[in-house]
Amino acid sequence: MDKQLITWDLTALYTGADAWEKDFALLPEAAAAFYAFKGKLAESPETLKRAIESSDNFDRLAEKLYTYAHLLSDEDTSIGKNRARVDRISAKLSELSEMDSWFEPEIMSIPDDRMKELLASPVLAFYRRSLLELLREKPHTLSEAEERLIGMLGDVLGTSDELFSTLNDTDLEFGKVRNSEGKPVELSHGSWGRFMEERSREVRKKAFHQLYKQYRKYRNTLAATLDGTVKRHVTMARIRRFDSPLQAALFAENIPENIYSNLISSVRKNLPALFEYFDLRRKILQVDDLDMYDLYAPLVPECDQRCSFADGSRLIKQALAPLGGEYAAILDKAWEQRWIDAPCRKSKRSGAYSGGCYDSYPYILMSYDGRLSDVFTLAHELGHSMHSAFSRNAQHFHYASYDIFVAEVASTCNELLLSHCLLERESDPRIRASILARLADDIRATIYRQTMFAEFEKMIHEDSADGIPLTADYLCEKYYALNADYHGFIKADKDIELEWSRIPHFYYNFYVYKYATGMSAALKLSRDLLSGSDDAKERYLNFLKAGGSKDPLDILKDAGVDLTSPEPVDAALGFFRETVANLRRTVAEIE
Repeated sequence: MDKQLITWDLTALYTGADAWEKDFALLPEAAAAFYAFKGKLAESPETLKRAIESSDNFDRLAEKLYTYAHLLSDEDTSIGKNRARVDRISAKLSELSEMDSWFEPEIMSIPDDRMKELLASPVLAFYRRSLLELLREKPHTLSEAEERLIGMLGDVLGTSDELFSTLNDTDLEFGKVRNSEGKPVELSHGSWGRFMEERSREVRKKAFHQLYKQYRKYRNTLAATLDGTVKRHVTMARIRRFDSPLQAALFAENIPENIYSNLISSVRKNLPALFEYFDLRRKILQVDDLDMYDLYAPLVPECDQRCSFADGSRLIKQALAPLGGEYAAILDKAWEQRWIDAPCRKSKRSGAYSGGCYDSYPYILMSYDGRLSDVFTLAHELGHSMHSAFSRNAQHFHYASYDIFVAEVASTCNELLLSHCLLERESDPRIRASILARLADDIRATIYRQTMFAEFEKMIHEDSADGIPLTADYLCEKYYALNADYHGFIKADKDIELEWSRIPHFYYNFYVYKYATGMSAALKLSRDLLSGSDDAKERYLNFLKAGGSKDPLDILKDAGVDLTSPEPVDAALGFFRETVANLRRTVAEIE
């Protein structure tokens, strides 16, 4: 094991179980303190201010308790008492939810004239933005009794999501596949990526079919879980008087629907550039017919670079140097204060994420295995954590959380800066080709692939709203046809029709398009930062510091990216075309 690997320090959040239990016991009191303002919000600006502060106090405590519980559980998912702690805090928050369900309906019930008087008071100046955002929801807010009922049904309404998660993450078993060295390796969600990056095409094909054999076996059950989730989105949109589930999903972040449709239009317009890349990939891999299990195969396999945690950490710091001294000083704290849990361990939660809360470090969980891809993962999650650190340092708790719409921008920007750093320091055409191929694949997977997912998600929600059942046959047929549109001349293996069945993001209610818009914004911002402009650096740091103090589109516009125009997406895909051309020239040097 890499001796430089570090684990996170959760004692900075709670010193132990007893400290957590002490705060847990305070939750009902905090909820009751907020509930005491029920029926009094219109009395005076001072009363309304104290009510909001009381709400924030409860939310802040709840967030801290839940964060510690789930982080500790994710360290080792086999420890029952830690999992039980997550269940306890989740159940308690569900139980107490009815004690804050009154707030929004009561705000909505305040007569317009009285609300104008309240908002005009300097006492409420700090909270004016959030109150106006809340009032924007007035046409879609139900009565107090109805809101309380929906709040109480939270766990029940999420049943189909939980069923999918349980089946997909726990019950499905895919057996073992022999890798290119002849060693039998467990096929799982965690090892899937490695199998798709195997040098041997036969190994990739074997893993591909073995995985989808299980999904085909349970395809009707998985169709039912997805159908249930989509129906929930459709029904909730109708209950809250939205024109469509898409409008309902975009409403909270104040995102106009044309951004979604413009993204799909721009990507479809630029599909020829993707097909050119597929053709280049086919030629480099020397296959007559490219297939879906060839899309992640390494184009320069001999450049499968290893990188220790210490070397990877130094490389990330070097790559992010264009962000300046203020950024570097906070970045160093990730290692000094032990934000990161890096070792690979049995029963550790799979995947990687940046977590934490306002009163904790912006923690990172990952499994660092010494591959260059792990360096990119760490850079990505540090982008999230640095965004959180800057937001929390600059903003009051009330405005510290940034919207999901901008969440992938900082993380993706970090990866792009890392790619640039690697290309700048490498002269070997083989290594450069490997880096360029990774960059092209990242853009393909993040903009083209996620937009395909976004179009599929829009399609199935529209059809469900029209009363079309989302059966397994329907989903397979629609998905296979859409996949064919986005992959041009590739005559895809029939099993790809089942890919919808294993994508957890289809349960997230129109989330995936944000990856594509986030990558487009990050490409623009990273190019600006690499220009060396002090103004670009200042705009970027202000973007990180903004938190939720403005609408996400306005925050990005201040940083220099206008996503209401198709230009950022078109420019990003122009960069993709340039990257493919550069890859083609670099591969020619090798030959």
